[in-house]
Amino acid sequence: MSQILTRAHDELYKRTPDERFATMQDLWDSCQARKQRSELLWRSADDLLAIPREGRLELATTPIDSHRMNSWSFGQLCGIAGVSRDTVNRLTPETAAKVFEETMPKGGKPMQLYTDGDLIRSIHGASYTRLHDVELLTMLKEFATDFVPPQESGTPGSSGGSGLYCGEQDMFCFLIDPTGWTEINGEAFAPGFFIWNSEVGKRSVGVQTFWFQAVCRNHIVWDAVEVVEFSRKHTANVHDSLRDIRRIVEALVEKRDQRRDGFVAAIKKAMVVRLGDDAEEVMKVLTKHGITRQLSKEALELAREQGAFTIFSVVDALTKIAGRLKNAGDRSEVDQKASSLLALAR
Repeated sequence: MSQILTRAHDELYKRTPDERFATMQDLWDSCQARKQRSELLWRSADDLLAIPREGRLELATTPIDSHRMNSWSFGQLCGIAGVSRDTVNRLTPETAAKVFEETMPKGGKPMQLYTDGDLIRSIHGASYTRLHDVELLTMLKEFATDFVPPQESGTPGSSGGSGLYCGEQDMFCFLIDPTGWTEINGEAFAPGFFIWNSEVGKRSVGVQTFWFQAVCRNHIVWDAVEVVEFSRKHTANVHDSLRDIRRIVEALVEKRDQRRDGFVAAIKKAMVVRLGDDAEEVMKVLTKHGITRQLSKEALELAREQGAFTIFSVVDALTKIAGRLKNAGDRSEVDQKASSLLALAR
């Protein structure tokens, strides 16, 4: 049964312009630069001290160093202290600092702070294991070379999302192979996948592969089949997920190649195999496949002009006739019946 996939659509409408990237190389460059800038600091929970500074709340990691917090890391600090984020946000920095002084856990529990310059991106305990976004992207550059972002979202001429996103909290990629179209049960499908990760614990790392029939400008994936999904939390063995995701992507690429090669072979065979030696024999075959006599006659006249009643010439004739039909339902029905004839060449 086919599915409608809306994950990329949801990402599109929650991403700000600074989180959108035009190409995979642009995204890779940004993630690589951020990895190089970032630093992991190990501190005891006893050493972390919230302090007021220049009208805001910062987190001191040593007696002489303090760091800014973003929305995500501040929320994590509130969770560690067991206080309401909304409540703390209503307090002055001085009062908020006193709240954390009273509520931060004691006992020397080791904490890891992931920083980008003077900004704390995330705060975790010892069990969290990080997988960098650029590690996933490097794998894709090697094993998914033919996959690209879909058409840009939005109305023609406007600036929209490409399907490649990365912000402070997570990364998301939507990629398809526009040259990978092939037939599945007589209908046209192409391969694609979503891949996601967070370096700061916002979401799991994962991948979802599929074969689709259409992607609209709002990045809704229509009529997806053979949907495969894998995800994993950022625990001790999270780097094993990179190998698992690579295998899933490789399996999609291998299936694409098999189907594409099989389709090419079927077309070559269809160009030489005849449906019959004369019009009467071909008419019987077409009738068995649910094609009306009137439609069959028109198709045979066109096919005869090509010199032979091969499978390909008849399918080509039916496709041309379908293109002249005004009703979309009628066109689709004729196309499906024409495609079913290609199975005779397999």
